[in-house]
Order: sequence, then structure tokens, then C-alpha cells
Amino acid sequence: MSHKSIICSALVAFVTLAPAVALANVVDVTNAVRSKGCGKQSVAHRPILAHRQLNEAARRLSRGDSLQEATSKSGYRARQSASIVFQHTDGDAAIARMLAQRFCRIVADPALREIGVYQRGDQTWMVLAAPFSPPAADDAPAVAHRVRQLINEARTRGRRCGSKSFYATRPLQQVLALDHAALAHAREMAAHSYLGHQARDGSMPAQRVMRVGYAWSAVAENVAAGQPSAEEVVTTWLESPGHCANLMNPRYTETGIAFAVDKASAKGIYWAQLYATPK
Repeated sequence: MSHKSIICSALVAFVTLAPAVALANVVDVTNAVRSKGCGKQSVAHRPILAHRQLNEAARRLSRGDSLQEATSKSGYRARQSASIVFQHTDGDAAIARMLAQRFCRIVADPALREIGVYQRGDQTWMVLAAPFSPPAADDAPAVAHRVRQLINEARTRGRRCGSKSFYATRPLQQVLALDHAALAHAREMAAHSYLGHQARDGSMPAQRVMRVGYAWSAVAENVAAGQPSAEEVVTTWLESPGHCANLMNPRYTETGIAFAVDKASAKGIYWAQLYATPK
């Protein structure tokens, strides 16, 4: 999850100050800029939506909280967020020009789907965010299938994992017992907000696999946290030499995949994948 704080002062000198723009107009102006995109950047077709908790985050930002503190204290779990702070003495047209010229990449970012605004005097604080949206528990079989599909696609091509090269190899087969072992570990990591291969009872992947009745000749495990989709967790593993090596290792023929969500935990979602070869 990333947080960017962007601050701008757009001051226009007038003898008589025009009244500050109304809060509702800021969202409308933002969407007007958003609909036009930024030069070669793709247009963000979906309007950004006002969100009550982000209004509170913007208020906290105005009180001196960091962006991450502001979103967290407001109860909004953001996967990505950005802030814009500006002063204004003109109307909607001036704000639109300022947003388009200085902050268009933020305003038009399609990942940022919700917005909060707070105004005090002639100063405005904006918080734009992408909500943390993990898959639903009911979607777990489909998500696990997608992870396995992506991994097997990766295994059809040769790949370099750090300093080690791997040839293309055969696909991994799903084994329910391995799914159960992976789910137990993912749930424990989510419940206790940690990421690691050693469970709180001291057990390691091989021991957890034996508990579900799987007789193995080789076993390994990949874990991850914070990635809200199958695509992102597989990308994370492929970019890590050690995880990539497990994923590409031709010795492993079977797999179990699971995730667990706990929005109160440090990362929100935790993943476990077991790689194994039966005896």
C-alpha cells in the first residue's frame, strides 16, 4: 500500500477575495478534470466518488496528521492514496486549471476511485484513495484456481529466478489436502498479523503437510501478504528470486493454495501456497 502527499499553493492576488468554492463543487470539478485525462494518459472513465470516511481523513490531514495516519484513524483502509492541499481565491475554473496543470496524474489515476474533501477558510484538503478490496470468501475456489492457472502459465516458459535459470516444466496439480494445510496457515497469519513460514506452534510447512495426511518426498511453501488479487500475488512471487525458484522448480508436481482476510490485521490479506511431491 502506498501513500503520496502532494501539497500545492495556488494563490491568486485580488484586492477583494472571492468566496471559497463549495465543498460539493470540488468533487464535481475533480471529475470534470478526470474525465479529460492527461495528454497521452488514458482517460479515467469512472467518476471518482465522495466517501464519508475520506472526508474525515481530509479533516485529520488539515490538523497535521500524515496521510497514512489520517486514513487509518478515519477507519478507511486504503490500498493506495494521495493528497492534494491548495489555497484558492477564485472559482471552479481556476481550481480546474490548477488540478489539470499540476495534479492531473493523481486526479486521472483510475486506481483512485474515492475522494474526501475538507475546507477551512480558503484552504482545501483532498484525499484520493483506492480502497482495499480483497476477494470475498465465497470466491476462494475461483481465486485459488486463478493463482494456479497463472503459476502454471509461468511454468510453461523458461525463466531466470535471481541467479538461477529454469527450463519450462510441467503444470502443478491441485491437491485438496494441500489446500487445507495452506488455508490453516493463511488463517493463522491473518489472525495474528504476521508473515512467515513458522507457525506459532513452531511447526514448519513439512510438518503441517503431514498433519493433513499428505506423505511427501519434497515440500516447499510461498507466503505473501497485502496483495488483493491472484495476479498481484503471483507477480510478487515471480519477482522474488526465492519464491520464483519454488514456483519454477520441476521437482514439485502438486500444490495447495489459499488466502485469508482479516481487515484488522497489518496487511489485510495473507496468502499461502504449498509445493510438494508425493512419496
